[in-house]
Amino acid sequence: MTQTEKARKGVLTPVLRKVAAAEGMAADMLAGLVGRGLAVIPFNPNHSPARPAGIGQGLRTKVNVNIGTSRDFPRLADELRKVMISLQHGADTLMDLSTGGDLRKIRKAILARTPVPLGTVPIYQAAVKAIDRRATIVDMAEEDLFEAVESQAREGVDFMTVHSGLTLKAIDRLKKQGRVADVVSRGGAFHLAWMLHNEKENPFYARFDRLLEIARRFDVTLSLGDGLRPGSILDATDRPQIEELLTLGELVKRALEAGVQVMVEGPGHVPLDQVEMNVRLQKRVCHAAPFYVLGPLVTDIAPGYDHIVSAIGGAVAAAAGADFLCYVTPAEHLGLPSDDDVREGLIASKIAAHAADIVKGVPGALERDLALARARKRLDWETQRRLAIDPAKFAAVRKRRKTRTKACSMCGDFCAMRIVSEFLGSGGKADGDCA
Repeated sequence: MTQTEKARKGVLTPVLRKVAAAEGMAADMLAGLVGRGLAVIPFNPNHSPARPAGIGQGLRTKVNVNIGTSRDFPRLADELRKVMISLQHGADTLMDLSTGGDLRKIRKAILARTPVPLGTVPIYQAAVKAIDRRATIVDMAEEDLFEAVESQAREGVDFMTVHSGLTLKAIDRLKKQGRVADVVSRGGAFHLAWMLHNEKENPFYARFDRLLEIARRFDVTLSLGDGLRPGSILDATDRPQIEELLTLGELVKRALEAGVQVMVEGPGHVPLDQVEMNVRLQKRVCHAAPFYVLGPLVTDIAPGYDHIVSAIGGAVAAAAGADFLCYVTPAEHLGLPSDDDVREGLIASKIAAHAADIVKGVPGALERDLALARARKRLDWETQRRLAIDPAKFAAVRKRRKTRTKACSMCGDFCAMRIVSEFLGSGGKADGDCA
């Protein structure tokens, strides 16, 4: 049985209890959310991640990190290093988006080193196989797609992005609409090219029941991808995007009826005033399934700083009800991310997630801010470092700009905290040697 089926029967599995404890939630309450499709726990027994994550209503907003090789940079060692960086800085899940090198070897190596849920996009494997054997992506066999899904599920992949909502009807909408950026989803582009060349419906839509059978057998969580997500804010919330979303809502219902865990992926580039509306629309149309957003990116003009653009949109989206943020790095739109790009992208998304969790009232979120604010008032630098979202950067900046006083080098003797505490008598002494 899947996590969904067990939850509906009142079976409180060890993994469900572990997630509930980490969230500060009663296990039976979490089981109710999972059973109704309002939360998912991506947990393939063939992987059994030691740090499972719950994603959905009432839970802490989670952050995913994408890693993976490209054809230009197929080096496994680089990606394994990014795995370690991601885990050190608190990634809740990882996705392997590799398209270069030995994909199975890369995926198995990442799985072996990843104690958090791992996701993939199976069409990448099918596309690479088609290129290697048949010269072009449009020559993929339908069986290649399902073989990729089943083989990855058998290996232990916990969740998979499948672009099942990208239909011939949606492509017709796209043609009639006319977009600035057309299709920017790589998986969506692969499907679109195959469908138009072969004049056939998307196999992941036409044969969705087969996809459900595989997912149910291995308890893989399906992440219904947004193949027609806008790639420019000028394309946001248009007819192709909404057409795909309506289809995804129907597929969510079918997945829940089959006892399969399912979440929905959301739009990429969305202007700030449309972010909340997009989240609420998805929740309405898709039966309140967990919502996984890339960004959203609220402007197109900041290559090199898209981690900041994404954090702005991500905070608004999560505060409005999005459950899962996919990080964006400074290298987005420019190239394969470096180690530093991965770290900065992850930290930016974690800031957005935490800011939203304060608004959502997630247990422990505001309390952490309170503890740091009190430490800041006391000029307790060690406690501030420990509570900071990036303790290493905190320490590095302090070391680089250390001062002779206990205050920071910006204010020194003119520190507002020190002066006011002295005259109000409300500050007390700093704990220990905090200089």
